[in-house]
Amino acid sequence: MDGRYKWVALSNTTLGVLIAAMDGSIVIISLPAIFRGIGLDPLLPANIGYLLWMILGYLLVSAVLVVVLGRLGDMYGRVRMYNMGFAIFACASLALSLDPLRGGGGALWLIGFRVVQAFGGSMLTANSAAILTDAFPARQRGMALGVNQITALAGQFLGLLAGGLLATVHWRAVFWISVPIGVVGTFWSYRSLRETGSRRPGRIDWIGNLTFTVGAGGLLAAITYGIQPYGGHSTGWTNPWVLGGLAAGVGLLALFCVAENRVAEPMFQLGLFRVRAFAAGNLAALLTAIARGGMQFMLIIWLQGIWLPLHGYEFESTPLWAGIFMLPLTVGFLIAGPLSGHLSDRFGARLFSTTGLLLVAAAFVGLLAMPVNFAYPAFAGLLLLSGLGQGMFSAPNTSAIMGSVAPEQRGVASGMRSTFQNSGTALSIGLFFSLMISGLAGSLPGALESGLRSHGVPAGTAGHVAELPPVSTLFATFLGHNPIGHLLGPSGVLERLPEHAVRTLTGTRFFPELVSGAFHHGLVTVFSAATAMALVAALASGLRGRRGAEPYGKEPYGKSPYSKGPGGKGPGGKGPGGEGPGVTDPDGEGPGSKDSYGEDSYGKDSYGEDSYGKGSGGDGAPARSGGNDTTKGQQEWPRAPFS
Repeated sequence: MDGRYKWVALSNTTLGVLIAAMDGSIVIISLPAIFRGIGLDPLLPANIGYLLWMILGYLLVSAVLVVVLGRLGDMYGRVRMYNMGFAIFACASLALSLDPLRGGGGALWLIGFRVVQAFGGSMLTANSAAILTDAFPARQRGMALGVNQITALAGQFLGLLAGGLLATVHWRAVFWISVPIGVVGTFWSYRSLRETGSRRPGRIDWIGNLTFTVGAGGLLAAITYGIQPYGGHSTGWTNPWVLGGLAAGVGLLALFCVAENRVAEPMFQLGLFRVRAFAAGNLAALLTAIARGGMQFMLIIWLQGIWLPLHGYEFESTPLWAGIFMLPLTVGFLIAGPLSGHLSDRFGARLFSTTGLLLVAAAFVGLLAMPVNFAYPAFAGLLLLSGLGQGMFSAPNTSAIMGSVAPEQRGVASGMRSTFQNSGTALSIGLFFSLMISGLAGSLPGALESGLRSHGVPAGTAGHVAELPPVSTLFATFLGHNPIGHLLGPSGVLERLPEHAVRTLTGTRFFPELVSGAFHHGLVTVFSAATAMALVAALASGLRGRRGAEPYGKEPYGKSPYSKGPGGKGPGGKGPGGEGPGVTDPDGEGPGSKDSYGEDSYGKDSYGEDSYGKGSGGDGAPARSGGNDTTKGQQEWPRAPFS
């Protein structure tokens, strides 16, 4: 492989994950413009479902399908699946921008093609890390995956800013932006990318696919609907449909685990969780994604609902400015991600990923101590600290996960990693919105009723408004609506009040000052939970194993994955690694050849001086010794799936 190809692969896959991640969040800020464009009020009780699925449909598909698509990449070619994903993504983006319908029909068109777009985006994210792991040698893999993954995470926040800017032009521009990028990326990937990794032909695991897709989708959908009010309760956790969805989802996932241990060719390689670096890295990624998702949504509400109005910004302009004021978080990602990925190639993943998570936890503690009406420099500093910490964690963690599996299973490993990360984001919405709503439900009604009555609103109207579920008020601030105007609009009371009272009630200070106490109580609950998750993730990261354990090292796999059988037929190889581990190469080159493994797997990085000693290439030593290797692969670790 020529040295130029790996940089082509990096630039193309980085473009793919960037646009896929941006489209996951770009509609959040632009939802008011989108719903105005199709003539639909998303805050009416009958339309809340449209609102939720516009936000969550993309995330749910991304969480459920990436592991399936990663497995298909292992079977049929990662580049083939990636290229197809770019084409599907571009076509869906074009269809979204051409929505011909209005009202509920227009919303269903957008939701449906957002699902198709998410399917294409999942094909990109499920296979990008595997393509890079195939293209880069181990000594550069952390840097490459760092650039790729941090760009993806930064894309989530850049999407907020892009959505706010494009929505001021036209709501269709939110989707237009993806069309030329998707078209260029599709042609570029088809012309430049080629299959360089190992393929593992096999049969599709229909039982696993069905139980996992339906089970995970049902579980995440039930958690999502748990934030809607039901039966006089502020949330829907007593709704029989929500409880039934939770039970059915858990049951199907349990059935999935049982089935995967009995199927000859499972889609979900549960045996990979015996590898400490793989299991610990994915646990840390899941918890970090939940904490990061909760922080993202809570910061948006904090800025749009309270801080920006208190500083004179009209509610209608707060979505755009919220994206701008959150930029330090993205800057931290972009600084720390590639740098920590590069350094982790030399010093290992554990130091950087664990330290990064401790910084994230410290940032959450700092946010807990901030007053609701904070000084922005201190707030920006905490966002930067959190971004730096998340950047330090993500790139080394991804590199460690991808380096801990066999080459022919990198696609499914990438999909599993993306599943945990995307599921964490979807879970965070249900979890943290429920915590915030529960916190507001206790104190918001009384404060709202007394505040409205003190400015001339009749007692009956004030009491009725105060009894409305807090989720409506929360979504109003989230969408950049004036909350009091939204709550009092249907009653017509604003038309009968004196002008000065109307100006006060609908101004930029009344609502923020009214709810600041209740909101801060909810923030304390949310950020305390996020801090705990970050600390547990740091503990998991610290237990991943010492440096050198990632790429087939003796610690995670115990017995060598090539421990059985006599030495290979070919010569020991051209690379600088030790004597061949005894694998027959179909091309007759031997496993040490640069074309097949070279320095990537069997050179100094993995099987050189660290594992197989200093011996030169030979005629294939017996597999149990691997040349001058003095360890017999009998470390205390469960039997690996490749042994």
